[in-house]
Amino acid sequence: MPPARSLRQRTVTNENDENATSTRLTRAKAAALSSADLNGGELKKPVQSKKATTTTSNTTQRRRAALSNISNVTKTDLVDAKDAKKAASKTGLTSKSTSHPGGVQKLSRSNTTRAALGVKDANKKAASTTEVKRPGSGSGVKRSSSQKSVKEDLNQNEEPPRKKLGVEKKKTEVIQQQIISENVTEVEVDVGGAKDLEAEGVMDLDTEDLDDPLMAAEYVVEIFDYLRDLEHETLPSPDYINHQPELEWKMRGILIDWLIEVHASFRLLPETLFLTVNIIDRFLSAEIVSLDRLQLVGVTAMFIASKYEEILSPHVANFSQVADDTFSDKEILDAERHVLATLNYNMSYPNPMNFLRRISKADNYDIETRTLGKYLMEISLLDHKFMAYKQSHVAAAAMYLARLILDRPEWDATLAHYSGYTEEEIQPVFLLMVDYLHRPVAHEAFFKKYASKKFLKASIVTRQWAKRYHSLYLNSELGDLAQS
Repeated sequence: MPPARSLRQRTVTNENDENATSTRLTRAKAAALSSADLNGGELKKPVQSKKATTTTSNTTQRRRAALSNISNVTKTDLVDAKDAKKAASKTGLTSKSTSHPGGVQKLSRSNTTRAALGVKDANKKAASTTEVKRPGSGSGVKRSSSQKSVKEDLNQNEEPPRKKLGVEKKKTEVIQQQIISENVTEVEVDVGGAKDLEAEGVMDLDTEDLDDPLMAAEYVVEIFDYLRDLEHETLPSPDYINHQPELEWKMRGILIDWLIEVHASFRLLPETLFLTVNIIDRFLSAEIVSLDRLQLVGVTAMFIASKYEEILSPHVANFSQVADDTFSDKEILDAERHVLATLNYNMSYPNPMNFLRRISKADNYDIETRTLGKYLMEISLLDHKFMAYKQSHVAAAAMYLARLILDRPEWDATLAHYSGYTEEEIQPVFLLMVDYLHRPVAHEAFFKKYASKKFLKASIVTRQWAKRYHSLYLNSELGDLAQS
């Protein structure tokens, strides 16, 4: 191996190395020369590297004046420098705080912003600025009396917000007591209404649903009262066929029977079908329609109803396709605007399905009774004789006849209360339904729809019952009423 070179023979090309034999004058050397001139011409020795310190241990080392490069400063010098900086920073902060009472203060556990803002006395400010830091836990140092006094001042300054909080708590408690008292009075009123129902022999079925927000038990009575008021506004003219020169009731029945088939193929909601027929009847009550445009009215009415009731309504092209492309998409959309303008965009129709569910609640939600009730209620769509009666009346008669066919108990006070009709008031609509069931099948699509197992073969069961027992209800006088 070649012999190692000594430090003196090594040539350093780094211009930042102060120990290199370079003639270049750096800022550090210039500062050293200037300090030497000021000190009487003595020139300070340059700081050596760590290797040099190991060989020359007798020479004393001093910190360099420049701060750009500190790689040649020893650990002891760094520690001394840090301690010096800490001391300088502490003295600087204390001098600023003492000379300028309103200066920026260093936050500590005992000196917070709330205390600095809350203290108004100049003496308290001076005491807080000259406060000694709180020692750490486990240090064994006791708190001074000045710290205790400052803490007492802070507690005194924080007392007014506590008093305000206490006043606010009292106000909230008073408001809560008022709300509780109002709720108690409301409950007492409801209990009084329940006692009145019990005195009439009616079971209160709404109080048990107060915990269920979806049932809206607090407003259900007002909701159905509002729906009954809407029935008068959405009733069509029962004899509008008289001012339709090209139409007959039989043509209307054929159109509705075809729409029932379309409704089943699209798998739409029952509410959509009832609203469709209501739109047709209300439009025909106001406008004269030719025979070749009757199907367009029916398709447009179902298109509008599906938009109103369905979550995902079929596209207009689907309705055009169902009609065997007899009407284009533009014709259906133009007819939609015309129908809506004629009805003043009023789609607030009290659907009979809502009344059927209300009565089914009093019937303990019997699935067989409700399925037969749906079938009997859809009879009112096909037969024009039901057009003079309100939807709630038709729903009550459908449930009454369904319970009678299935041998359910009699129409008691609870059912009469939640349906809104007594047994005597139901009789006219009830006889019309029995008469329709007794007659031969006139609407094939409607009969096949409810002949499936999905609907418990409701059309077959009801017609079998009508053949056996129609003579008990359709005597000469009642038969004449049903035939009229």
